[in-house]
Amino acid sequence: MPRSVRKVPRMTTSAETQHSARSRYLLIALVFAGTALSYLDRQVLALLKPTLVSTFSWTDQEFAHLGSAFTFATAAAVLFSGWLVDRFGVRVAYGAAVALWSLAGMGHAAAATVSEFVMARIVLALGESVSGPATVKSTAQYLPVEERSLGLGIIAAAPSIGAIVAPLTIPVIAVLVGWQAAFLMTGALGFVWVWLWFLGTRHLKNVQKAAPVAQNNWQIFGELLRDRRTWGITGAKMLADMVWWFMLFWIPDLFSRVFHLSQAELGAPVALTYIMAAGGAISSGLLFPALLRRGFTVNTARKTSMVIFGLLILPLPLALAMPSPWLAALLIGLALFAHNGFVTNIFGATADIIPLNRVATVTGLGSVCGNLSGMAMIEFAGWSLTNGYGYYPMFAIASGAYLAGTLVLHLMVRNLVPASELGD
Repeated sequence: MPRSVRKVPRMTTSAETQHSARSRYLLIALVFAGTALSYLDRQVLALLKPTLVSTFSWTDQEFAHLGSAFTFATAAAVLFSGWLVDRFGVRVAYGAAVALWSLAGMGHAAAATVSEFVMARIVLALGESVSGPATVKSTAQYLPVEERSLGLGIIAAAPSIGAIVAPLTIPVIAVLVGWQAAFLMTGALGFVWVWLWFLGTRHLKNVQKAAPVAQNNWQIFGELLRDRRTWGITGAKMLADMVWWFMLFWIPDLFSRVFHLSQAELGAPVALTYIMAAGGAISSGLLFPALLRRGFTVNTARKTSMVIFGLLILPLPLALAMPSPWLAALLIGLALFAHNGFVTNIFGATADIIPLNRVATVTGLGSVCGNLSGMAMIEFAGWSLTNGYGYYPMFAIASGAYLAGTLVLHLMVRNLVPASELGD
């Protein structure tokens, strides 16, 4: 009888371990850069508004249509972008998505009518909608548990970095070499990223296998829609995102219109607002655990944090009366700082009270509703500016939106009890 041979597993060498770690760090850097690029590309149009309006004789309402087309397309695409990532894999789906949105960004340079710009914005949105699901899946698939939180924390700073870099570079490029070059150069960066992405991720190894997708989930989805926790989270997110999308699209025009800054001058104040915004999520990450250490319950700590950030936004309308664009930038930056702190608490509350198997779905539903409310706010801004009401109506709504969001969450969920304690 032949003797059975026992197969001894090969020991992992120190060099292999170091190479695997470098590959994971490179992954974090690439996802960070991809996220920053998405915010850089989406900001170009808003930063070039003074030049484009002068070139094409657009009305404020026509310009608003460009912003609302982007947010609506993003809302629609979010419904299936996660499926694309699961179906084709994160490497292929994310690489193809960045190539698509980079091509769409460059396509803006060839557009000459509102409808052509709208089509370019829609394609840009379709590509960028993949960024969120790809980020979450890439960290879950390639990063071990002990590195995952740090990786996500680093990546979470990328949107603010993209929003800071854009106003410091795009107006200068437009003044020096023309507005078309701004679209072409930022789009070209995306193709450099795609090359680095496929090159840098080819040796990554899965640390977690994908679970089989559950079938016949209509009953589960129905239960989710009947759950008051779903609508508390979604309502708060909808009110907060409404302000974020409005600010992201209209802030450059505000500094041009209200403070009469030129295309080259508006970049620095806009960058200041997003520099302040970058600290919001970090402040929330410090405030909530500090309240818990002082004996607050999860419910009280979350809602107290949200109220504090909501109060910080109340002075926002005063920015329109400031004698200096820098003072206005400080007030707007404070509002964006508070926005990021507020939204970080919404994400935290979602993880606290929503059962694990529903967290992604509820988060996606909140994003869809937030994009739709943002579209409405952008369109309302176009109407208000066209009819001579200025920015005051939008700033008044924005100043109270976060306290209203806290109230919605409180009315729907009087006590934020961790789902684990309820046995969900």
